[in-house]
Amino acid sequence: MPRPLVGVIGNAELIDDSYPVQMSGLNNLEALAEVSGAMPMIFPALPQVNDVDDICATFDGILLTGARPNVHPSEYNEAETPAHGKFDRNRDALALPLIRACVARGIPILGICRGFQEFNVAFGGSLYPEIRDLPGRMNHRMPPEGTLEEKFALRHNVSLIEDGEFAKIFGTNVVRTNSLHGQGIKQAGEGVIIEGTAPDGTPEAIRIADAPSFAMAVQWHPEWRAGFDSVSRPLFETFGAALRG
Repeated sequence: MPRPLVGVIGNAELIDDSYPVQMSGLNNLEALAEVSGAMPMIFPALPQVNDVDDICATFDGILLTGARPNVHPSEYNEAETPAHGKFDRNRDALALPLIRACVARGIPILGICRGFQEFNVAFGGSLYPEIRDLPGRMNHRMPPEGTLEEKFALRHNVSLIEDGEFAKIFGTNVVRTNSLHGQGIKQAGEGVIIEGTAPDGTPEAIRIADAPSFAMAVQWHPEWRAGFDSVSRPLFETFGAALRG
C-alpha cells in the first residue's frame, strides 16, 4: 500500500536576503516519514497558486509547522504593534481557511507552534503578542545562543486534563516539552479545547471539539528527535494512524 500523503505548509524565506523560496525544516519531514509512516510533500503557503479545495483533495493529511512570522493581529480584530513581530500574510490567508476545511471534511491535521496559534485564530480566538511580558509568565522563547540540542532541550512540564485525548495518547497527565515560542493563546476560539498548560498557565495543547478526525495542535516542537522522544513519538504515531483511517 502507498504511504499516506501529508501536505506540509511551506514558509516564506529569502536565500542570501534576496531570493524568495518556500521551505520547511527537515525535522518536520523526517518525523512524518519515520514516525507517522507518511510521505511528506511541501506545498507553498501562497493563496495565489494554491486553492484550499485542491489541497484538501490532494493530501491525506496536513501538517502546519512552526515559523518565525506571526499571525497578523487583524485576523483576530486587534491592532498591529511592534510586539507582534513579523508577519506572513500569505500563510494567514491560506492556513486559516485550510484548518476550517480540514476539520469540516474530516482530514487529519496537526498544528505545531505557529500552527497551534493558527488553529486558535481560525476558530475566532486571539493571541497575546509576547507571553514573557505578562505578569507571572515564563519566558517561553528559544534561547538566543547555544547548539540546536540546547535550544530544543526539554524546558518545562505540561499538565494535561485527566482522561483527555492528549493524556490518552501519552499515557500520562504530565509531559515534559521544549519551548520555542513568543506568542500564545489569549482567548480560546469556538470549539478549541485547551487540554494542556505550562506551569504558568500558558496553553500548550489543544484539540477541536467534535472534529470527525484528528484535529490537534501543540505549542511546543515535537518534530525535534520525534523518533526518540517519549512524547513526540506517540503524537506522530497517532497522527499516522489517523491518516490511515
